[in-house]
Amino acid sequence: MSQPEAPKHEPRRAASSMRRLPSLIFASRWLQLPLYLGLIIAQGVYVVHFLIELEHLVMAAFGDQAALDALIRSIGYKADAPLSTLNETVIMLVVLALIDVVMISNLLIMVIVGGFETFVSRMNLEGHPDQPEWLNHVNASVLKVKLATAIIGISSIHLLKTFINAANYSDRVLIAQTVIHIAFLLSAMAIAYTDRLMNGGTADKH
Repeated sequence: MSQPEAPKHEPRRAASSMRRLPSLIFASRWLQLPLYLGLIIAQGVYVVHFLIELEHLVMAAFGDQAALDALIRSIGYKADAPLSTLNETVIMLVVLALIDVVMISNLLIMVIVGGFETFVSRMNLEGHPDQPEWLNHVNASVLKVKLATAIIGISSIHLLKTFINAANYSDRVLIAQTVIHIAFLLSAMAIAYTDRLMNGGTADKH
């Protein structure tokens, strides 16, 4: 007696199931969407903080003592005598703090837009008048180098704020911040050099 033939549709079912698995894994990239939305909310918080600090600066310039006290507390400035008016050091520290917020905000935009474009989905911005120039050739390596460069800029602002207000910091803090900044700089150089080696010298074109 001949053996009954196995159903021919079973291999097809197995192959179909195996095709669904890569699709599911690829679709899992959308799990990052809440992360990018969270960064957008953080961006909004930075905007509110920027506007509050700017309002305090303007009000203090017109003689509001409460606004001046709020600025002094926010920048951690200490004077030998209580301040009744803005001085150049306080203005410089507040402006550097505002620049710091802007640079961190730029870093957030770079992570949100570049990260979403690279790891989640294309935004199809070709031809849009406001499309960032760097987005044309963004990839994981380029994004990594740009982030490292942005972090160096933020670290530079923090270091400059510390040096301007150096009288209120110990030598240990000053040395530690300088060493950390140099470490950031060396790390960025190492990332850029590694990326250039991996891409056969094409990284410098970006």
